[in-house]
Amino acid sequence: MTTDDSGTPRIIQGGMGVAISSWPLARAVSRTGQLGVVSGTALEIVCARRLQQGDPGGHVRRALAHFPLPGAADRILRTYYVPDGKTPRAGYRPVPRFTLNPSAALRELTIAANFVEVFLAKENHDGPVGINYLRKIELPIPFACYGAMLAGVDHVLMGAGNPADLPLLLDRLARHEPVTLPVRVQGATSADGDFAIHFDPRDLAIDDRPVLRRPRFDAIVASVDLATALAADPTTRPDGFVVEGHSAGGHNAPPRGPRRLDAQGQPLYDDRDIVEPRQMAGIGLPFWMAGSYGTPSGLTDALAGGAAGVQVGTAFALCRESGMADEYKYRLLDQAARGQVDVRTDARVSPTGFPFKVAQLAGTLSDEQVYADRQRVCDLGVLRSAYRKPDGTIGYRCPSEPTAVYQRHGGRPANTVGRRCLCNALLATADFAQQRPSGYTEPAIVTTGADYTAVHDLIAQLPAGDRTYTAQAVVSYLLGDQTL
Repeated sequence: MTTDDSGTPRIIQGGMGVAISSWPLARAVSRTGQLGVVSGTALEIVCARRLQQGDPGGHVRRALAHFPLPGAADRILRTYYVPDGKTPRAGYRPVPRFTLNPSAALRELTIAANFVEVFLAKENHDGPVGINYLRKIELPIPFACYGAMLAGVDHVLMGAGNPADLPLLLDRLARHEPVTLPVRVQGATSADGDFAIHFDPRDLAIDDRPVLRRPRFDAIVASVDLATALAADPTTRPDGFVVEGHSAGGHNAPPRGPRRLDAQGQPLYDDRDIVEPRQMAGIGLPFWMAGSYGTPSGLTDALAGGAAGVQVGTAFALCRESGMADEYKYRLLDQAARGQVDVRTDARVSPTGFPFKVAQLAGTLSDEQVYADRQRVCDLGVLRSAYRKPDGTIGYRCPSEPTAVYQRHGGRPANTVGRRCLCNALLATADFAQQRPSGYTEPAIVTTGADYTAVHDLIAQLPAGDRTYTAQAVVSYLLGDQTL
């Protein structure tokens, strides 16, 4: 059985990284009847860079032709499309950075980019498609959600923070009503008032507004406490939960106990950080378990505990359809075949302050020398935080920016130690590395989960000569169909 009796999918494919869970992967999973999920992180940059690569296959342009905002496609193409693709050593044209008052061009590009990704994932089939956002990356959220909804997204998933504001925001966007999303401003006090990002869909010159279906909202949580609190209030109650354990890839919740590190500098987790399915079952909402549940036995255990199924990341991240550049995908697959993958939880690498899983690969930012050789620059700003300046105005800073700049922005230099520019690095992992005028190529950083059981099992069943497996093979493996 691939779904339960209500049609709820057993498997959610994780919304990973920047363009790792791109539309070809989500589409492949969705066509099996499971929930394919695109990553919504930095899609405005991803879309612009695809166009500057020449839009191979014409997919972005095909989707933009269906975008309902008159003139938007032409404006975006005039700005970013390079018919034959940029030369290999040329840099990508920059995309404006988000602030509390983003430009009209950036709002339009963000809405369109999210529309494009979901449109392509849903094209020519009726399987379910979701999109994954990080609450930490808050400024694009209203525009991104609206673009995904214009394309008919079925699920919105959100983690990396408290997503309490999302149910009401999705309700209002489905009716094309104005929305306000609270924004945290570091250093602000109650005397400064509230800060928020505002969006009114009626400001868009759409002649015939489509009837929008409100997508299901699945909150990504790491504790029963947060799940219980969200479910208790009708205004914050999601439609379901994804429960991510600390072995999952990407950002992890910090340990609930005192901050302790092992000999490699990794945060130490204990029983307080483990959520059992039976603890979630009493809340009364569908939930999926994630983090070391991505095997047939993991799915069986989750279902036995009352879960609707599992969310799986790493096995899909290394499949044929994922957006990870082949260079890193094949190196990890080769290491997995030898049982030599080294994935560490780094407490310092992410500018968000969340622990972050990093695969140890030479030539990437996991290598301390590569990190030391990189000139610090913050030119994308996806993970910047708003802060209150002494004069009461709002500025933006990131612990990964040059240390002197961060200090001028009121930050403590100690916060910059070990921080990597995940914005540039994760784009590089998906084959969108920025080229600097000096000839320097931005290095990648690769994140996966810590459990490679499924990857090892899938590699072992590959025909001779094949280097990786398909998304369909992952689904078949998880559901117990060993015919790959």
